[in-house]
Amino acid sequence: MSQLHYGSWPTPITSDVVVAEAIGLSELRVDGPDLMWAESRPAEGGRIALVRRSGDGRVLDLLPEGQNARTAAHEYGGGAWWADRGVVWFCSWADQRLYRRDPQTGEVQPLTPEPEAPRGDRYADGSVSPDGTWMVCVREHHPAGGSGAADVRNELVRLAAHEPSAPDVLVAGPDFVAAPRISPDGRRLAWVEWDHPNMPWDGTRLVVRDLRTGADRVLAGGPEESISEPAWLGDGSLAFISDSRGWWNLYRVHPDDGSVRPLVEIDADIGEPQWVFGGSRCAVLEDGRVLFARWRDGFDRLAVRLPDGVVIELELPFTVVRSIRAAGPDSVALVAATPVAEKSVCRVHLGPGAEVTGIETIRAPRDLGDLGVDVALLSRPEPIQFPSAGGRTAHALFYRPQNPAGQAPPEARPPLLVAIHGGPTSCARPELDLGLQYWTSRGFAVVDVNYGGSTGFGRAYRELLRGAWGVVDVEDCLSAAGWLASQGLVDGARLAIRGGSAGGFTTLAALARPDTPFAAGADYFGVADLEALATETHKFESRYLDSLIGPYPEARDVYRARSPIEHVAEFSRPLIVLQGLEDEVVPPNQATMIVEALQRKQVPVAYVEFPGEQHGFRRAANIRRALDSELSFYAQIFGFELPETEGIEPVEILRGASSPA
Repeated sequence: MSQLHYGSWPTPITSDVVVAEAIGLSELRVDGPDLMWAESRPAEGGRIALVRRSGDGRVLDLLPEGQNARTAAHEYGGGAWWADRGVVWFCSWADQRLYRRDPQTGEVQPLTPEPEAPRGDRYADGSVSPDGTWMVCVREHHPAGGSGAADVRNELVRLAAHEPSAPDVLVAGPDFVAAPRISPDGRRLAWVEWDHPNMPWDGTRLVVRDLRTGADRVLAGGPEESISEPAWLGDGSLAFISDSRGWWNLYRVHPDDGSVRPLVEIDADIGEPQWVFGGSRCAVLEDGRVLFARWRDGFDRLAVRLPDGVVIELELPFTVVRSIRAAGPDSVALVAATPVAEKSVCRVHLGPGAEVTGIETIRAPRDLGDLGVDVALLSRPEPIQFPSAGGRTAHALFYRPQNPAGQAPPEARPPLLVAIHGGPTSCARPELDLGLQYWTSRGFAVVDVNYGGSTGFGRAYRELLRGAWGVVDVEDCLSAAGWLASQGLVDGARLAIRGGSAGGFTTLAALARPDTPFAAGADYFGVADLEALATETHKFESRYLDSLIGPYPEARDVYRARSPIEHVAEFSRPLIVLQGLEDEVVPPNQATMIVEALQRKQVPVAYVEFPGEQHGFRRAANIRRALDSELSFYAQIFGFELPETEGIEPVEILRGASSPA
């Protein structure tokens, strides 16, 4: 067998295969005997379709062609639809109005009025009353002629469920509101709220209103306690997730006496940062058993709390669990994945206690065999711990190069891609991602870093990034690369770093220093100028940097010191920048300013624009172009050949101010 350079191994995992019939599954709902879920479809321009599987096994697309159930609330969206007794309500991406789908005819009609500004009213995270006649949801109002984030209002509004109506504002005043949940008797409304400068993973409040008297009561939470996912229980109490003891665990409170009692207290995170609306990490069965997902050591597992308080992990193959719903007296439905299978919609059937009697696949993932991908090609995530600056221990998932058809000289070591998740309060997820296997099957090693600040390791680990963004994350990424090189697992001379959004900022910050170990980097819609971001970004994140950097403008010197654009003089390594031109979270000027600055300094830089894309790439053609452009960039930097059979067009690397833009 011929020996090829790492990076040029032949692989069936091409960019075509990465997007072929690709579906993103999320947001599961249960409506009587029916299961429903959302499907993000790159082949349809990233449209989010809604799918129902009825109790008799029939599967139906619920929305007319072209309708996209996606809300722009918080820009990141989530919770754009809900269902009750066959009726589906959804926020349409085109105009952001709320629509109702008739269960008999399939017709959709708008329920909310035309906003005063185009797409000015954005709806999310609804809850239907017990009698089905009215509902409450989040409305994010962008007034006509407004001056940006300062004028945006986030409210809870009441609407008629089955006919057009003017929204009646129930809750206004807090900077943010989420998760409105009506009690089963219709007498109470619970929700979560928080104020700037907190983000929802910093500090929130759980509030309950008596709808008969209008009296509000804060039942839990505060500036240093993050609460999420309130859910009414059969006895009139509320279950919720809180990190009051340092981990996102499960608790119960009764509105009548306000006493908070633990349901599940373990040293693992059940909750997740609420970047999007509509999260569901737990479900309560009729007999009192609580099924929940929990992060520990970088892996997700499903567990059950029995009525006597005993917690037992279930014997299931899943390593990532995204959405959990009770689906009968002895089953839960969930969206889950493994290291060798993409996300699927499953139903887990339970016997007594923690016994699993069966796993029913409702919506299967793509069949790897149909894609021409043998399971032997897949690199599995290995959890690693490594020393970092200040005596810290940091975490990551390591993927070795894997391809039975690939060989290299025995003395050679593979190039390493240091992958940085977004957020930065997110985490690396140990699930099959063909976009990652695109690299490992070609001979790259990949390390997906859970740097200080990442979710899944408790609040104290999350708070390592307070005031230290651009420091702790960079140190941990440099340490991951250095440790792997010192172990002889990767080539220390061929290290690259890549990330999107917050990960793009860390990429730039890691390159904008004279001692960087990285030979190249890929910046996907990352932040180059923190000061510009603080004044230009959307409301949800407009004060996020207060905790990550410091209050602005008081800490302006720190903003400038941490901004990669201020350190172009120390930037010497080639960079590729990939940017959506409709990004409202990290505006395109963040990309152009770093590209132009590097051109002036004559640092090799490639710039790829994506018209029509927002924050993250959703369209199949653009996902393909991004992957192939990045591979072409590394081929030119590291000196290996692109596979002729894939027809990849080499990306242009600009090498000076006189180069064409």
